[in-house]
Amino acid sequence: MTDGLRKGLASYGDAGFSLFLRKAFIKAMGYSDDALDRPIVGITNTYSDYNPCHGNVPQILEAVKRGVMLSGAMPFVFPTISIAESFSHPTSMYIRNLMAMDTEEMIRAQPMDAVVVVGGCDKTLPAQIMAALSADLPTVVIPVGPMVVGHHKGEVLGACTDCRRLWAKYRAGEIDDVEIEAVNGRLAPSVGTCMVMGTASTMACITEAMGLSLPMSATIPAPHAERFRSAEASGRVAAAMAKAKGPKPSEFLTASSFRNAQVVLQAIGGSTNGLIHLTAMAHRTQHKIDLEVFDKLGREVPVLIDLKPSGDHYMEHFHHAGGVPKLMKELGDLIDLDAKTITGATLREVVATAEEVPGQDAIRTKDQPIKPEGALAILHGNLAPRGAVIKQSAASERLLQHTGRAVVFESVEDMTNRVDDPNLDVNADDVLVLRNAGPKGAPGMPEAGYLPIPKKLARGGVKDMVRISDARMSGTAFGTIVLHITPESAVGGPLALVRNGDMIRLDVAGRRIDLLVDEAELKKRQAAVAPPGTPDWAKRGYAWLFNETILQADEGCDFDFMRENGKGG
Repeated sequence: MTDGLRKGLASYGDAGFSLFLRKAFIKAMGYSDDALDRPIVGITNTYSDYNPCHGNVPQILEAVKRGVMLSGAMPFVFPTISIAESFSHPTSMYIRNLMAMDTEEMIRAQPMDAVVVVGGCDKTLPAQIMAALSADLPTVVIPVGPMVVGHHKGEVLGACTDCRRLWAKYRAGEIDDVEIEAVNGRLAPSVGTCMVMGTASTMACITEAMGLSLPMSATIPAPHAERFRSAEASGRVAAAMAKAKGPKPSEFLTASSFRNAQVVLQAIGGSTNGLIHLTAMAHRTQHKIDLEVFDKLGREVPVLIDLKPSGDHYMEHFHHAGGVPKLMKELGDLIDLDAKTITGATLREVVATAEEVPGQDAIRTKDQPIKPEGALAILHGNLAPRGAVIKQSAASERLLQHTGRAVVFESVEDMTNRVDDPNLDVNADDVLVLRNAGPKGAPGMPEAGYLPIPKKLARGGVKDMVRISDARMSGTAFGTIVLHITPESAVGGPLALVRNGDMIRLDVAGRRIDLLVDEAELKKRQAAVAPPGTPDWAKRGYAWLFNETILQADEGCDFDFMRENGKGG
């Protein structure tokens, strides 16, 4: 087996010459033969001036390189796409699969015996893990870590749950221009990912639970020295994996690993996006996510993490309370503790070292949960034949059983133009419906599912309404919001048939979302729906590829040809 610099030689028809040329050029960087003869650890550089979530990546890279070299291997840093949620048009989800392809191909193309992927912002960790599972090279994952909390008028603030809450107050006229500008400068007081249980924190916790990153790595705040010590330790582990040629993800990730990830997703009050990403990750392997099994787990697994938007605390409080190891200890037999990690240790060994913090209340016990059931529930019904999801832990209890009149928006643009129209026919008991916002419809399934409360209702004191769509929403958001309705309206899903004034029934306990229109009328409406064509935005390049091959939410929104077995998989 070839390794190190001899691995994956460029094809010149003469292997000896290929190695000679490679060494000649890399020596231009000043490397010695001793350095070049060592096992190689590739390290992804996802730093970008557009990506404040990854603002600590340069320091992380130096720490990883230090750990690799202290362990006798050679680090090589290489760039990949960097995705920042609030800087990605039309949405970061549109670029996730491109980042996964970029990362996978660069891992395959360049000589490395192990790889360290560094990411954090919502779509970066899933993209990198999708790549790593497909490339199946020994991999260490390093989350960049959450921001520290902000403060405003004596209140602790966190991006972006409090972004949305305070913006809603501003829309309702409860906060003026001066105060909202002050808040704007205090919501994100450091680099790092959102410090609530949004998608970034969710994916970091899932990654740690799967054993792909070191213990505590999900929760260490981005600016803390501990974050960089963990990165150095990750470099040491990567060097050991490079020397041992393993373990590869396929060698230690089992069905139990993916089940553990689902349990933790439910227990942390995790983001709805986490389910899409975990599904996409699993589809890169022989292990699949069954939505019915996931929903059953949700009925068995309580929410134990008291974190916004489901609770009150922030990621640094979770960290100081003992992090994911302490959570898994509290989950007990709900977690398969015999599952392995990248170090070769089992989760049982990890949990045995979990810190006991007297008086902490960020991590609850099973007999004192923050919510008796898990964060996410899977809904079916005539509006969602292949499923939809609701974050019940961040919803209003009174709206979990609700029947209301549909107020329909045809697109994100239509919603933007009309939601605050004082003449909009809407009341607090209505159900706001957004369609054509799914994987193909928007495109990219943007986080538009958090439909704003119409301004005239917000100013009358309305804080929440039932809202449904084929879009996603940020994991940081609170509200009674049904998402990922599948199939989406743009491919002829039932959401396309809803009309203003139709009655819609939400029954979370019964796991149903139904349009209360008789079957004969629905068939009549379906016959009138025009077949989907190729939209103007999808005529060329990546956009064409995306439109032609994107899968629906229940299959993780990956490209159909990137699954384990391709289109037939």
